[in-house]
Amino acid sequence: MKICIAQTQSLRGQVQENIKNHLKIIKSAIQWNIDLIVFPELSITSYEPHLAKELAIELEDIRLNSFQKLSDKNEITIGIGVPTKDYNGIHISMLIFQPNRQRTVYSKEILHIDELPYFTSGINSQQLLNVKGKKIAIGICYETLKREHFIKAKENKAEIYIASVAKPDRGTNKAYLHFSIISKEFKTPILMSNCVGYCDNFLSNGRSSVWNQKGELISELDTINQGIIVYDTEIEIAKSVYY
Repeated sequence: MKICIAQTQSLRGQVQENIKNHLKIIKSAIQWNIDLIVFPELSITSYEPHLAKELAIELEDIRLNSFQKLSDKNEITIGIGVPTKDYNGIHISMLIFQPNRQRTVYSKEILHIDELPYFTSGINSQQLLNVKGKKIAIGICYETLKREHFIKAKENKAEIYIASVAKPDRGTNKAYLHFSIISKEFKTPILMSNCVGYCDNFLSNGRSSVWNQKGELISELDTINQGIIVYDTEIEIAKSVYY
């Protein structure tokens, strides 16, 4: 199986332009015979807590139909970052498109204290994707650094863990240390999809990466460019491509 993590630069609040950029990257990644592609936290709007209420998206928003069409046509699973709304409030979510299935949503369960004025924690159980027989857990930024979130994924038999994040330099430094240790301890590959460019009040510095089950960093993107990493789970080799 081939998993692709995307490193994108989203435009603040420009949903249509960001959708176009996502679709362009997915279409390019398809040539590498990927089975799954995951984007950074709130990638469709950029990470903008102050704008989240205004930008929040309904689960069945027709602007996102193109992702389902690509999923169906190419038999790939796609995860994009969006703020979603329901009766509980606004959530930091990942919308997931799977071939010929109804789209689903996973909402961040553990919020950073700075996010509490703008977002509500997800109440749905941690979602595992089943892609070509592999069980894959998704975590969103802050919660991915919480040991309990990873342990819960392992208790649910996750074989691979993907972190969808929006982090500046200090955040990626923490993630690099944490993911290296925990991937080795639990013998579980970990992939991190981060964005680049300004969002909210910080500069996100990319460095999207893959750690193998030995805790070894086997691929890393730079701090300024859009790109993808394609990770082959069978031979544990990762390839980087920039755009």
